[in-house]
Amino acid sequence: MNPIVKLTSLGQSLWYDNIQRKLLENGELKAMIERGDVRGVTSNPTIFNNAIAKTNDYDSALTPLAWAGWDAEKIFWQLAVEDIQEACELFMPLYEETNGGDGFVSLEVSPYLANDTAATIEQAKALWERVGKPNLMIKIPATLEGIPAVRAVIAAGINVNVTLIFSLERYAEVMIAYLDGLEDRLAAGQPIDHVASVASFFVSRLDTKIDPKLPEGAPLRGKAAVANAKLAYEAFGAVFTTRRWEGLKLKGARVQRPLWASTGTKNPAYSDTLYVDNLIGPETVNTVPPATLDAFRDHGIAENAISRDLDEARSVFAQLKTLGISMDDVTRELEEEGVKSFADAFTQLLAAVDDRRKAAASSLSSLADSVAARLTQLEADSVPARIWSRDLTLWSDTPEGQREASNRLGWLDSPEKARERIPVYQSFAEEIHKDGIDRVLVLGMGGSSLTAEVLSSLQAGANVEAKLSLAILDSTDPAQVKQAAQDFPPDKSFYIVASKSGGTTEMMAAFDHFWKLSNADGSRFIAITDPATDLETLAHERGFRKIFSSDESVGGRYSALTDFGLVPAALLGMDLNLLLDRVDWMKRECGEAKSSARNPGVALGAVLAAAAAEGRDKLTVLADAPLSALAGWIEQIVAESSGKNGKGILPVPLEPLDAPEVYGKDRLFIYLRQTGELDNGVTALQHAGFPVIQLPISNYHDAGAEFFRWEMATAVACHILGVNPFDQPDVQDSKTRTKNKLADFQKTGKLTDVDLVNASDAKPALEKFLKGAKPGDFFTINAYLPRNDETIELLQQMRVAIREKTKCAVTAGFGPRFQHSTGQFHKGGPNKGWFIQVVYDAQGDMEIPTQGLSFGTLLRAQALGDYEALQAAGRKVLRLRLGGNFLRELGELTAMFS
Repeated sequence: MNPIVKLTSLGQSLWYDNIQRKLLENGELKAMIERGDVRGVTSNPTIFNNAIAKTNDYDSALTPLAWAGWDAEKIFWQLAVEDIQEACELFMPLYEETNGGDGFVSLEVSPYLANDTAATIEQAKALWERVGKPNLMIKIPATLEGIPAVRAVIAAGINVNVTLIFSLERYAEVMIAYLDGLEDRLAAGQPIDHVASVASFFVSRLDTKIDPKLPEGAPLRGKAAVANAKLAYEAFGAVFTTRRWEGLKLKGARVQRPLWASTGTKNPAYSDTLYVDNLIGPETVNTVPPATLDAFRDHGIAENAISRDLDEARSVFAQLKTLGISMDDVTRELEEEGVKSFADAFTQLLAAVDDRRKAAASSLSSLADSVAARLTQLEADSVPARIWSRDLTLWSDTPEGQREASNRLGWLDSPEKARERIPVYQSFAEEIHKDGIDRVLVLGMGGSSLTAEVLSSLQAGANVEAKLSLAILDSTDPAQVKQAAQDFPPDKSFYIVASKSGGTTEMMAAFDHFWKLSNADGSRFIAITDPATDLETLAHERGFRKIFSSDESVGGRYSALTDFGLVPAALLGMDLNLLLDRVDWMKRECGEAKSSARNPGVALGAVLAAAAAEGRDKLTVLADAPLSALAGWIEQIVAESSGKNGKGILPVPLEPLDAPEVYGKDRLFIYLRQTGELDNGVTALQHAGFPVIQLPISNYHDAGAEFFRWEMATAVACHILGVNPFDQPDVQDSKTRTKNKLADFQKTGKLTDVDLVNASDAKPALEKFLKGAKPGDFFTINAYLPRNDETIELLQQMRVAIREKTKCAVTAGFGPRFQHSTGQFHKGGPNKGWFIQVVYDAQGDMEIPTQGLSFGTLLRAQALGDYEALQAAGRKVLRLRLGGNFLRELGELTAMFS
C-alpha cells in the first residue's frame, strides 16, 4: 500500500509546506490533491521569500502593481492572497467532502506583529475577509502576545493555525486559548461547528538546537524532537477528553489538531522520514516540505507511532535535564529565533519585491506618475467591471456608436466558445491530414487572415514542424498571386476563403482566380465567414468542402480566437487545448474581479494611453526573431482601433533597432522577448530614459494569451483616448474611390494615374518632402509591390535611411494589405503623417476571371483610391513610380534617402 494512503487511513493528514505560483498554474498542486498526496497547504514568510524572490513566477503580476505605484508590502500581500485564494479553490472539494475537516490553506500574519496582540487581531480579521474562503487558516505565532490574539480570532469565527510552538508549557496555553475562544463565541450566540484550528509544533529545530550540546555519538542525539512531540500529543489527549471539552464538542466544536511542522530532516545522518514515521497518529497533521513528501511516498513507514514509547520520551527529557540542558531555555531561544527568522525572511522578501517594483516602475521612465494616475482613475471608474458588463458608454455616447460596439464585444467570450468547438476543429484537421493535403492557402485580408500567418510564423520560429504548409494571400499584385498559385497548386492544396463581411474585393478576386485554376472543384475550398453573408451563399452554391460560420459579434481585428485563427491553428497541428489554456489564464488575469492595478490588459492599456497623451504615440514594437510575426498583429489591432477622430496610437512594428540617439521623444517601446537577442539595445534605450515595456513570451502557444491581453489593452486605451475601438469610419472612403475608379475603367477601358514622380527623377521631390517633417511626425511607405523577402528587406533599408535623415518614426506596408491594418489610422488618426506611395509597372499581368479587369488594374485602382482618400483627409502624400526593373529601382530609391 502507498505509505501516504495508509498514513491517511491512520487518521493523519499530510499537508504541503510549500506554495508557489508555478505549482498553481501548471496543475502540479491540483494533481497532488487528486492523487491524495496532500490534504492542505501551509505557508510562511520563508516559503514566500523562496517563491517570489528566487523565481520569476510573479513578475507578470508584480509589474502592473508597480506601475500603479503600490509599495512593496502592499504588492506582497496582493500576490500572497492570490496564491492562497487559488490554493483554497483547489482544496475546496476536499474541504466540502470532509465537511470542513480538511483541505485547509494557511496564511501567516506579518511576523513584524508577533509581539503586538491588537495589530495581530486586526490583520487576521482583514486577511480573513480579503481571502474570503472558508478553508483559509490564519497563522498566528504562539508568542506571549500571540496567545490572546488566538483567543480573540477564534471567537471571531476565524480558523487559526497557531504556529511556532516549541514547549509543552506554551502548547498548554495554546489549547486553553482555543477553548476560551470557542466559549467566547458561544457566549456571543455564534455557532462553533465550522471553526477549525491546528497547533503547529516545530519539530526538527529542537534536535538542531540540542544535538550540538551533546557529545559526538551520544545516544540522545536526534531524540529530543520526537520525544517532545510525543509528549505534546499526550497533552493533547488529556485536554481534549476533559468535561470542558466534551461540553464544547456537544455544541459542534472540533478538536484543535496537533500539527507537526519543520519536519524536514536537517541532519543527513538521520532518516529523511524521521519526523514523519515517528509522529503518525489519529487527529494529527504533518506539514512536509517537497523533499520529505517525496521521501515518505517512496519509503516511509506508516504506522500508528505517536503514542508509543512515552516512557522513553519522558526519559529523554530527564536525561537532558541531568546533562544540564534546560528545555525551558532551549524552547525560549527557539521561539525568539523563530520569530526573528521569519521577520528576517519577510524583510528579505520585501526588499526583493521592492527591487523588482523599482525595476518595473523604472521601465516607464517619465510616464510613471501618469500611468499610476491613469490606473487609479480606471479603478475609481470601475472600468474593468464595466467592460465585462458590456457598458457601451465606455466608448461612445451616441446611439450609433453604441450600436456598433454592442455587436463587437463577443471577443470577451471567445475563449469559452472556442473551447466548445475544439472537437470540430480537430476533426476537420484530421480529415485534411488523412487526405494527404500538405498545403493550405488562406485567401483573405486583415483580421480574416492575419492570425493564420502569425501562428504559422510563430510555429516555424519555434522550430516546430507543422502538419502542413500554410500561407496567406492578401494581395492583388499579379506577381504575388502568380507565385501563390505556383506554391499552392490545386492538386496538392486546398484554399480557405476567409472574410468577415463575405464580400471583400481582394478575397473575391483571389477566389475567382483559384476557382478557375482548380477547375471549379468545390472540395478544394472551405469558407470562414459570418452567418448569412454572400460568401456563405456562394460556398453553398459552389459545393465547398466545409463552411465555418464565425461569431458575428466579434469584429475582424478581434477575431484571432475565433474560427479565423483556430481553424488554421488546428490545420498546423497546434495544441488547441494548450493554446486556449494560455488564453484562459490571461482572461482570468484580466477578469472583472481583478483590480485595474492587477489586470495586465488594463495596465497595458493605461500605459499606451498615458504615453499617447504625453506625445509618445509611436508604439515601437521590437521582437526577437521567433516572435516577429506577432508585431504585425499588434499593429493592426492598435492602429485600426485607435486611429480616428484625429487621435490614435501608431504602431511601428519591427523597425530595425538602433542607438538611442536616433529616436525622438514620441517613442514608447514594447519588447516581445524570448531569446533576449535585443537585450543590449533595449538596455541602452532604458538607460537613455525611454519607456520600454518587456513582455516575456516563452512558448509560441503563449500567443493566445497575448491576443487577449492586447484586445483588452486596446479597448482600455481607446476608452481613455475617447475613441470607439470597434468602428472604422474612415476605411470606406478609400474603398468607394477604388470602386469608382474601377467603374470608370470598365466604361472607358482606361485608368489614369495622377501625380506620379518617376523614382529615377525623384531626388529633388524627396528631399523637399523629407524636409517638411517636424519632431513627432512620422513617415509611412505604402508600397503597392509584391511582398516577398527581397522587397521586405529593401523596405526595411528604406525605413532606416528615412529615420536617419529625419529622426522620425517610419512604418512600411504593402498595398492593399496595409489598408486593412493601418489604413484607418492613416486617414483618421493624428495628421502627423508623411505618406510615400510606391507603385510599379506590374509585369505579367493576369485577368481576374468573370470580373472584366486584371489584377494589375485592380492594384492600380486601389493605390489611386487610397491616394485620393489620403488627400481628402488632408494628408501629405508623395507618389513614386518604379519601372520594369522595380527591385533595382527600389534599391536606388533607398540610396536617395541617405
